[in-house]
Amino acid sequence: MIEAVTGATLAEYEDFISHHPKGHFLQSSMWGRLKKAWVFDALVSRDQTGQIRGSIATLTRPVPGTPFTLMYAGRAPVADVHDAETLAELTAGVRQLAKTRHAYILKMDPDVPASDERFKDIMLGLGYRLIAGDTDFEGVQPRFVFRQDIAGLTPDQLMAVFSSKTRYNIRLAERKGVVVRLAGEEALPDFARLMADTGVRDHFVTRPEQYFRDLLHELGDHARLYMAYHDGEALAGTLAIHFGDKVWYLYGASANQHRNLMPNYLLQWTMMQWALELKCRLYDFRGVSGDVSEDNPLYGLYRFKKGFGGDFTEFVGEFDYVFNPVAFVVIEHAIRWFRTARQKIHVLRHRSPAPTA
Repeated sequence: MIEAVTGATLAEYEDFISHHPKGHFLQSSMWGRLKKAWVFDALVSRDQTGQIRGSIATLTRPVPGTPFTLMYAGRAPVADVHDAETLAELTAGVRQLAKTRHAYILKMDPDVPASDERFKDIMLGLGYRLIAGDTDFEGVQPRFVFRQDIAGLTPDQLMAVFSSKTRYNIRLAERKGVVVRLAGEEALPDFARLMADTGVRDHFVTRPEQYFRDLLHELGDHARLYMAYHDGEALAGTLAIHFGDKVWYLYGASANQHRNLMPNYLLQWTMMQWALELKCRLYDFRGVSGDVSEDNPLYGLYRFKKGFGGDFTEFVGEFDYVFNPVAFVVIEHAIRWFRTARQKIHVLRHRSPAPTA
């Protein structure tokens, strides 16, 4: 009962994942359209009545200099994660797809908590390898996040969950004249500039402006760009995504100046109010470090998100299904080297020039 999603069944597939508790925008065809360098495929498993009971969407791209491709399934599967039969059927479908796509590996980072030993046992029994990773951001998706159950809350009830310091900073930004606006493509140059500044400050590789332009175009009403201004100057910006009964805080950027005006607090509160308007069940703050010690350079990000009262969540990690062991060893080593080199080059290119005497 496994089948590939086609144009005739795409609407049914999208309806299934948008209503399933494990549904995620990374599994949607609109996300596949955004990833222009990748090939999007979706498989569904049906029960005896013909209803979809589980699904997995993959993105596949060539590995340069090799005859192989890499296959990735972000936050898959969308299914009852304790239904071993459905998970086995989806895995068998992916194995067949991998032959067609010449994939050497499938990488998958499920929306499943690390405490779920039953799910781990099923996946390991199906032949997957669990890559737990370390405490920071080495995976494709963050392993540690803050998530907040907002079902049925009013804005006042949600605000009451925040720490007193977070409430104070939201009101301070408003008192100081910070204004948050729902923006369009006209604000993307400012947002991309702020994102580049943030990447250099916090040592991560950022996306070019065109990527964010494509994101707003492909996701349409599912995505919102919010910008924070003070006296007409862009101080910070965020991108949020809505899908199903969830809103995710996807990207955030801020200037190196005027951080004392607390624009990021007001931006976060604005996105959360959007989630309330949509009657969402969950607001996802996305990644933080798993090392919550105060001497960790990333502790400030943890403290900022913790102040909104969400639940600190550790996902199970990344599962790999290796189709070609020899290619796996060679290619994975090359990918790790490339990512390290790319990050160093990015920081060097965007570093401000040293002052002259």
